Amino acid sequence: MSQRAFRGVFTIPSTPFTADGSIDWADMRRVIDFCVGCGAHGIVWPVNASSFFALTDAERLAGMRVMVEHTAGRVPVILGVQGVSDAHAAMFSARAAELGADGVIAMAPYVQELEDDAAVLRYFRAIDAAVEQPIIVQNHTRGMVFDAAMLARLVDQIEHVEYIKEEAFPATHRLTAALAACGPKLKGVFGGAGGRYLLLEHRRGVAGQMPGCHVTDVVVRLWNALEAGDRREAKRIYGRLAPLFALETLKGTYYPEVLRRRQVITSACSRQTVNHPSRDAADDEALDDILQDLEVLFTWREKPLLYGSAAHLK
Repeated sequence: MSQRAFRGVFTIPSTPFTADGSIDWADMRRVIDFCVGCGAHGIVWPVNASSFFALTDAERLAGMRVMVEHTAGRVPVILGVQGVSDAHAAMFSARAAELGADGVIAMAPYVQELEDDAAVLRYFRAIDAAVEQPIIVQNHTRGMVFDAAMLARLVDQIEHVEYIKEEAFPATHRLTAALAACGPKLKGVFGGAGGRYLLLEHRRGVAGQMPGCHVTDVVVRLWNALEAGDRREAKRIYGRLAPLFALETLKGTYYPEVLRRRQVITSACSRQTVNHPSRDAADDEALDDILQDLEVLFTWREKPLLYGSAAHLK
């Protein structure tokens, strides 16, 4: 378990599924290797970009072990412990502690909002009681959006709450408000949304980014340029990423499909779209064009990218 402060690109491995909807654990291990090979500073699983909501509890518990054991200390591992109740989240938290994860992350219960601030505090205290690792509070609309004052209470009153992942809109203003409200116990605020606000967030003092993993190497390049003070290079990289951000804003995440085209995983199937692909031919052509432009920035290459008709084969 790492004792260093968390900073940088803590990428989120996609959960790969086979055509029948089962988890492909061999490809899951390959995704972990891809994330580390892309230069990620840490790994976060299972959260929204991992399709945690489509996994059974047994799969989440099994996957937590895979994450920790296969990463094998190469980078810190943050495990998602969000649950539908205090007891549910505490169960996942105990598993994370048992496995020796470097930290845990949780948003509020995602089935219905907690009734009041006291319930919010009870929920995060249940997580806190199960771990000795740092807790990252994920502020997301899928769970319950907290204002800066509530985040400050969580940091102040829950022993192991030391970080925030801020992705409620407008994330940039919320980042600034959280940093101002939370005091010195807060070790950092991470951004989300795949990195599309990182140019703006970095100037405001963000500690890092937690994106989906499909172009981790490019996001790492963007982060490293910003950390080096090279905004010209950062804007050049961002310019290459912008069409992907636009496509994903229109049609949702392309994480598994990009990973398949980069030949990291075998199938881009998900439990939501096994027999109902959400892309049309124009989307496929756009993605080909985007990946061709991004290819020069990829640092992870084991096989050629799939383009054109080959890319569209399932």
